[in-house]
Parts: sequence; structure tokens; C-alpha cells
Amino acid sequence: MKILIANKFYYPRGGDCVYTLQLESLLKSKGHEVAIFAIQHPKNRSSVFQHYFPSEVSYSSGDRKSRVKAALRPLGVREVKQKFTALLNDFRPDVVHLNNIHTHLSPVLAEIAHKKQIRVVWTLHDFKLLCPRYDCLRDGEFCRLCFSDKTDVLKYRCMKGSLFASILAYFEAIKWGRERLERYTGAYVCPSEFMRSQMLAGGFNKDKLIVLPNFVQFGKNDTINCKREDYFCYVGRISGEKGIETLLQAAQKMPYLLKIAGKGPLFNELKSRYASDKIEFLGYLNPDEIKSLIEKARFSVIPSECYENNPLSGIESLYLGTPVLGANIGGIPELIEENRNGLLFESGDKEDLKNKIDKMYHTTFSCEDIAQRAFGLYSPDNYYSLLMNIYCGE
Repeated sequence: MKILIANKFYYPRGGDCVYTLQLESLLKSKGHEVAIFAIQHPKNRSSVFQHYFPSEVSYSSGDRKSRVKAALRPLGVREVKQKFTALLNDFRPDVVHLNNIHTHLSPVLAEIAHKKQIRVVWTLHDFKLLCPRYDCLRDGEFCRLCFSDKTDVLKYRCMKGSLFASILAYFEAIKWGRERLERYTGAYVCPSEFMRSQMLAGGFNKDKLIVLPNFVQFGKNDTINCKREDYFCYVGRISGEKGIETLLQAAQKMPYLLKIAGKGPLFNELKSRYASDKIEFLGYLNPDEIKSLIEKARFSVIPSECYENNPLSGIESLYLGTPVLGANIGGIPELIEENRNGLLFESGDKEDLKNKIDKMYHTTFSCEDIAQRAFGLYSPDNYYSLLMNIYCGE
């Protein structure tokens, strides 16, 4: 089978990009031919298909011409159409697997592939098909108004408080509405039951929504490290919606060492305010360093204050036999069987988080049991088998 994977970036920028790279590796390891479609970017990995990649656009440029070019891109511009069509004609895939394509590439990819009678499978990494600003947050509070009426993105200027940006997001959402995209898309892969429930609430066809949790790329460990060092960890983006400041506020008053891996818009500010002998900011770590950090930790924390889908840091932690303390929000509770592989706390509740951190330190978990259970759920082989059924329309 020949598979074309589309994602707006082709380097490990975020969870969607990591998934894209891992999926490409998995499919190639199983003998498939795989093509990539992404935008041009200086951090991209090298690819034999990069001459098909459309140009990068900037949404922060002060140049008027660049702003206009960026504004039109989500609607499906000529350059994207021509280059994607050329790649389809030359590579002739059996399946087009879409990931995070909005804004920089646009759902026009689904339309083009469908018209060429190529099966389209779309993995949902966020809530963009339901919420024009991706995250179902408005002024820090959860909001689902746009599930039924996209004009609310204009009313509340949800896109960074900008009317112009909100108008663009509105027209993008209207052009690529539910009914139109459902005609082009054979199956939506929902990495969590929570994602599927939200898509159903937004009116999407239940028969096209298939739950398939993400997978962990590294192979099964023959031996699980059960001798842990005396710290707990956070791995992820350093930004407000991830609940990182709530975690820091709780951790600074506790006797335990917290190690934080990741970068983001709040990194420098939070490091200057919270770094201490009990809170260590590690910055960006490569995959091997992250693996080492997690498998030596007493437990990992997912303190999110937004609707998480199927966080990679969580399944990687469990795969390594490391229990997880997770916020009771979005798809996180689906990962955790309390007192067996972790605990839950109320999202945004600093006191509950403090209590649960203390409880995690005084609860005995079986690393072997956690890893064995996770391997059955998140192994590459298991994922591949189920994904092939989706590719084949079974």
C-alpha cells in the first residue's frame, strides 16, 4: 500500500508533528511506500518530496503582502492545490492520511484527494473542526458555542481578541463545514473517546468516527526500570492552557523535586519566578533524553486546564512503567485507572493537586503491571493492525 501523510510541519514541533514522524517510520518499517506533504520550513527534516512542499507563510509578519498571502492560505490557494495535485499524480497513493493541515495547508487536500477517488483518513489532533480557535476555550473558560453556530467566533473575537483574525477563522470554518468535509473524508481517527464524543456533539456522522489511541514508537522493554530516582516530572509545552503554573504553585510548597522538560511562550517568565532547588527547568530535550527522564521518575504529571485529546507524554509514561497523575479533564481520565497506574485530580485545583502529589509519593505502584497493560494498548504493532483496517475501510 502507498500512503501519503500530510501535516503542516515536518519536524518535531508538537504532538501532531511527532505523530506524523512516528507514523511515517512505522509504515515504512512495515514495507509501505510513504510520501510526505508539508509546508517548507527551515527546521523540516530532509525529504525526497520536499520540492512538492508549498511555501511557508507567516501570520506575524508586518509586511502587508505576506499578511494577505497568509490570510488566503486556509481557504485553499493555487500553490497548495497545484503542488498537492502534482504529488498525487506522481506518487499515486492508495490512501491520503491527513493530520494537522488547517491554516498552513487547508482542508482543500481532502477535496482534491476525494475527487481522485483516493481514500481520505484524518487523524484529529485538536478540536479545529468544531472550534475555530482549536481549543474550546474563551477567556480561559470552556466554550462549545461554535459547535452549533460559528458566528460566535466573531461575537467574542476568539482569535487573540482580533476581529480581523476572527473573521478569517469564521470564513475558514464556513467554507470547510461539517457536511462538506464529511463528503470528502472516509474516516476520522479519534485518539480518545472524549474526542469522539465532542465530534458527535458537533453533529458529525458517528459511522465515520473511529476511536484509536495513539501509539508509542519505541519497542517494548524486556526489563522495566523499577528503581526510580527521587523526583517527579512534567513533559510538554510551557503555556498557560497546560496548567503548568498551577503545577508550579503546588510544587513550590512541597518537599519533592519537580523536573520540567519543554519549551513554550511562558518558559522564561516561569523559570525566572519558580526555578529553585526543588523545581528544575530542563528546557528542550531530545526523544532519548525524554525517555530517560520519564523512566527514572517516580511519576509524571499532566496538569492540563484545556481539553486534552490523547496526550503523548501520558502514554509514553505508562509504556515505560511510570504512573501518571493527571487532570480530570478531556481524554486524560481514559489513560488512568486510579491506584493502579496513577491518580486523577480536579483540573486547576491547586490544593487537590498538592494532595494528590503527596498521595502519589505514598502509593505503591507496580511498574511491570503498568508497562504490560500499556503495551497492550499503545504498541506500534497493535496500532498498525487497527490502522490498516481503517485504511481498507473495514
